Amino acid sequence: MKILAISDIESKYYYDHYVPGMLDEYDLILSCGDLKKPYLEFLVTLANKPLLYVPGNHDDRFKDEPPEGCVCIDGKIYVHDGVRILGLGGSMRYRPGANMYTEKQMKRRIRRLWFSLWRHKGFDILLTHAPARGIGDLDDLPHRGFECFVHLLDRFQPKLFIHGHVHRNYGAFIPQKSRHGRTTVINAFDYCRIDYPNQKDASTISG
Repeated sequence: MKILAISDIESKYYYDHYVPGMLDEYDLILSCGDLKKPYLEFLVTLANKPLLYVPGNHDDRFKDEPPEGCVCIDGKIYVHDGVRILGLGGSMRYRPGANMYTEKQMKRRIRRLWFSLWRHKGFDILLTHAPARGIGDLDDLPHRGFECFVHLLDRFQPKLFIHGHVHRNYGAFIPQKSRHGRTTVINAFDYCRIDYPNQKDASTISG
């Protein structure tokens, strides 16, 4: 399965320089948040494939005006062609906002998902806006990751953890791809192409 992961900025490659057919290779689009409504609607319309998203910390407006044709999976497990995708939007709370949480609040959100996690026997992809603590995050509060995400990864060992929020142009030290145990971690800033394998080997990315 071919996945296009996107986050934080509208890609000039797929937006400003779009040509017909350039999205045909993808089976699924996953958005990690902080992207404008017209951009998401543009992609889902021209790709004619499902676009799943979680809200970023700047997406309060989506509560009243969600992007048409897109599916919000924040706080739920969504199954696409047998692939279980867990969505958790938002970032660390550093100011008032609908999509910002303390560590304790995010833990509470995850606890509410335990029955769904049990029923689905875990998940294959963790889709978030914020990173996990110590895995591609920064030390300042706005860009600090959640420790409870680390516990999710350690317990369920999904194939992929896809997040945004930490812009890779903040510095050359921020990787697009890393590993945590058996999980491939992807920072989807701008965009990232993902080959999601049917077998249990590691996913490959380019972009």
